[in-house]
Amino acid sequence: MSGGVDSSVAALLLKSQGYQAEGASLLMLETRRGKAEDARSCCSLQSVSDAAATARVLGIPHTMIDARDIFIEKVIGPFAAAYANGLTPNPCILCNRHVKIPLLLEAANERGAAFIATGHYARIRPQNQKGAAGLMAAVDGKKDQSYVLYAQKIEELQRLLLPLGDLSKQEVRRLAAEAGLPAFNRPESQEICFAGGDEYMDMVRALAPGCPSEGPILDDAGRRIGTHCGISGYTIGQRKRLRIMNEPGGRAPEPRYVYRIDASANAIYAGRRENALVKEIETEDLNWLLPGHRRMDRFGAGVKVRSMMKPARAKVCPSGAFLSARVEFEEPQWAPAPGQSAVFYDGPTVIGGGIIKAWQ
Repeated sequence: MSGGVDSSVAALLLKSQGYQAEGASLLMLETRRGKAEDARSCCSLQSVSDAAATARVLGIPHTMIDARDIFIEKVIGPFAAAYANGLTPNPCILCNRHVKIPLLLEAANERGAAFIATGHYARIRPQNQKGAAGLMAAVDGKKDQSYVLYAQKIEELQRLLLPLGDLSKQEVRRLAAEAGLPAFNRPESQEICFAGGDEYMDMVRALAPGCPSEGPILDDAGRRIGTHCGISGYTIGQRKRLRIMNEPGGRAPEPRYVYRIDASANAIYAGRRENALVKEIETEDLNWLLPGHRRMDRFGAGVKVRSMMKPARAKVCPSGAFLSARVEFEEPQWAPAPGQSAVFYDGPTVIGGGIIKAWQ
């Protein structure tokens, strides 16, 4: 339980369905810069306190799990290293994969509990007669979070309950208000729970002190057209913080977008929007949730390269003992960022996915 409305209603629904539930909150950082930021974090002392208050209203036990050390090791450290190397990591995927789900399962095993549950908007459905679990997108496409759960192991999904998968956000808030839960009007959590706004750049510089700061911004022909403030502050498709020189004659520069980051040269390439439109990407570190697809030379799928986009039609071509794959899109996709994930779907069902390595 994060103290937010989603995990609070998940606990409410489990109790109403007859489960013997216990709330567990993961403490991953002690505080942020102020109460407003803490209210939007899912892992601070304030969030643990809010979750405990909800558990009291629900009449269920509540415990705190100290996850600070493993969170630094498995999420914050790799997050900083990725940005320092010109990549764009997804901390939610790292956290679910290496921290949240494993620690909840460990706590469940200690208590003899059969299942764990979270407030993610996604669904778990049996995929065959043996009861193998399948991960599916939520009914509410605007809130679907199946993308950030694709990297979990199948055996973890078999013990995961997702009570909100069939609900909309509006329904969840209504249920919270009707039950008098403290979190019914709590603000949405932000994507990077441990760093707000541009604060993450200071974190990267502190944890990766060798990361260079200023460097050249280059155009398609390799000519210097400006100066960037450090590659850790940029991702593919970005427009802000691009200090582009004026055109000859003092004309204002035309809009430019980051379409390549060369960490070895401390350089950023910026060009027209079409420069960041991509037909093919390479992926690695694949995780398969529908194992049958590992036997295919290629298969059609809907592919997400960002959490909130609609799946785009593509051909997935596995290679390297099915640990990597090339993805060929039917239509060019906007700004897939190396370091983010590409997740493959068969309709609403997640086939698997991997980390975007490169594109062309």
